[in-house]
Amino acid sequence: MSQHSVRIISIKDVTHDTITLTTEKPENYNFKPGQATMIALDRDGWRDKKRPFTFTSLPEDDYIEFIIKTYPEHDGTTDKLLEVRQGEKLILFDIFGTIVYKGEGVFIAGGAGVTPFISILRDLHKKGEIGNNKLIFANKTRRDIMLKEDFEKMLGDNFINILSEEKTGEYPYGFVTADFLKEHVDGFDKYFYICGPPVMIRKLEEYLSALDVDKQLIVKEVF
Repeated sequence: MSQHSVRIISIKDVTHDTITLTTEKPENYNFKPGQATMIALDRDGWRDKKRPFTFTSLPEDDYIEFIIKTYPEHDGTTDKLLEVRQGEKLILFDIFGTIVYKGEGVFIAGGAGVTPFISILRDLHKKGEIGNNKLIFANKTRRDIMLKEDFEKMLGDNFINILSEEKTGEYPYGFVTADFLKEHVDGFDKYFYICGPPVMIRKLEEYLSALDVDKQLIVKEVF
C-alpha cells in the first residue's frame, strides 16, 4: 500500500460540526471525482489508525480538499482532526471508491453521504455539463446542510432538501420515501447515486425497486 505524507494548508469551518481540510497534493496522485482515500494522522500512535475520506477538490487542482463531518464524542481519527493545525502532516494512502459518474441522474445523500457527490457536481458544473442532474439532500436540521449556497448555484431548483428533526416552512419534513421520490423525480429510467448510512441505503434500494428502477442504474456507497 502506497502512502504519502502531506502538510495541511488550511482548516476552515463549514457547519457547526463539519470542516474543510486542505492539504498539499502528492506528485502523480490522481483520482476521479467521487473517489476517496484512507487518512491517518502523522503522529506517534496514530499512523496505523486509518479512516476513509472523500476528495472534494477537483482532480486538476494543485491541492487536495476534504470536507469532513466531525464527531467530538468519538475517540478516533475523525475526533483528532479537530485538534490538528495548519502545517501539521497527514498520511494519505491508496485511492478507492465505487461512486463514479456514469450519466445524468438523481443524487440522494444522507448527511455526510453527500461528500462523494461534491467533486462530481463541481466537475460537471465547471465543464458546463451539470444538465438536469438533481441532488436530494437529507439532514436532521437546517444547520446540518453543508455547502447550501454552492449547491444552489450549481443546481438551482434541482437542489432539494428534506429535514428529519426540524420542521420549517422552507423544507419538507421527514424522510426520503417512495412517495417523496415520486413527487420530486421526473421519471425513473435514469441513474440513481445513493450514499448514506446503511439503513438509509437499504430503504432507498427498496423504494427504487418498488418504482421499477433497473438495479444497473443504482450506484451506491455506504459510509
